[in-house]
Amino acid sequence: MTMMTLTQNEQHVSSGFRVDVSRGARVGRVSSEWFSRPDDERYLSLTDLHDAVRRRADRAQARTVESRFVRVQAARDNAERLALLVPGRDEPVAPTHWSFGQLCGLVGAPSSYLRQLPASLAGINLQHGLLSHRAELVKTLEADDGRIELRAVTGPDYGRIWDHELVSAVKKIAGNGTGDTRWKVPGVLDWNTMTHNPFVDVTKDTTTLYASDRDVFLFLVDDTHPIEAGRLPDGSPDLYFRGFYCWNSEVGSKTLGIASFYLRAVCMNRNLWGVENFEEITIRHSKFAAQRFAHEAAPALTRFADSSPAPFIAGIKAARERIVARNDEDRDSFLRKRGFSKSETTKIIETVLHEEGRPPESVFDFVQGISALARGKPHQDARLELEGKAKRLLERAA
Repeated sequence: MTMMTLTQNEQHVSSGFRVDVSRGARVGRVSSEWFSRPDDERYLSLTDLHDAVRRRADRAQARTVESRFVRVQAARDNAERLALLVPGRDEPVAPTHWSFGQLCGLVGAPSSYLRQLPASLAGINLQHGLLSHRAELVKTLEADDGRIELRAVTGPDYGRIWDHELVSAVKKIAGNGTGDTRWKVPGVLDWNTMTHNPFVDVTKDTTTLYASDRDVFLFLVDDTHPIEAGRLPDGSPDLYFRGFYCWNSEVGSKTLGIASFYLRAVCMNRNLWGVENFEEITIRHSKFAAQRFAHEAAPALTRFADSSPAPFIAGIKAARERIVARNDEDRDSFLRKRGFSKSETTKIIETVLHEEGRPPESVFDFVQGISALARGKPHQDARLELEGKAKRLLERAA
């Protein structure tokens, strides 16, 4: 990738840097991935991750077949398992747990119920659904890994984006993801000193590069070039760094997506702290998904990687300088006109007063108060709604 020229607001560091994580939003998506992934789904470099998902794709074959010609039977080697005879293939195909659920969904059969039945009885029910399937065509993804396995079954217009295509797009800007470019697996926040240390060995415990038989997820940061965007109340710099995460499933378990943002720290369990300017692109696996990935998502990732932080810094500066409230009446009015309840308004003002030592005056003050309120919401929908309001306020101030 093209390396960006450092400005006076962006400095390379050789050690950790102090951050204030009481500001901005907290994003738990990466932490959820980190918490749920077993060791065999964790990779220590983008090269290893890419090689694994590419080998998987090389062993796979996608075909469109008529559903009425698919035959369901008990597997020869195991009467408790189902096997499928698919047109164009002599050997039986073994459905995975995931593809069995997809197949049931396509023909309107309750997968949870069929899983409890003996294989022969479940097969009769599934066969009936396939024979009466109104859409007539299904797209299969079959893989030969010692035995023929059905990895996915979808509608005929499913637009597959391969996991290795996403990882390859990330490799173009991030190299190996371990420090050969500015984009790398993140370091760790030390809660005792409130210092984010970017120089942490990539291990199974610290990596943020994941892939399973259903999906791929990557999170990378540029945490050796902190960006200064204003000052904290004590006069120290308010530091951020850039980050993004992306995800995909070539078997239809989720959309493709890319999220980019500025953040202040990443803790050991991979929560993102002090997030600002969060933006997200998602692409459903519809008929033209591959074209959209090539023309929208991959270029957007490159643009973010090569972009200057100047607009973000200018937006923060404008929000800090734009005074919108000089007394209590102004503060109440500013928030109530923007849809906040009386209770929320009181909490936002009290939060800023507690954290800043003064009531909110600027747009940036209110944004930080709203973000703090959002962090305390246990339900994601409520949290995202508040974070969206804070983001819109920040954008309008620029």
